[in-house]
Amino acid sequence: MKISARNVLKGTVKEISVGAINTEVTIEIAPGIEIVSIITKSSAERLDLTEGKEAYVAIKSSDVLVGVD
Repeated sequence: MKISARNVLKGTVKEISVGAINTEVTIEIAPGIEIVSIITKSSAERLDLTEGKEAYVAIKSSDVLVGVD
């Protein structure tokens, strides 16, 4: 995966909270250090996010993106 964001952190999905339109995803990047992102429900489904799955947090400017291999 190649993206333009310079701040890419690998972690593990710790918690997923699904809403009607958006999904809140908590990713633990180190013991006790978590990043929370709100993404669309359809993006979470497309990425097949599940607790325990490895994922990436990409931070660019004011956006926080989530990706998987």
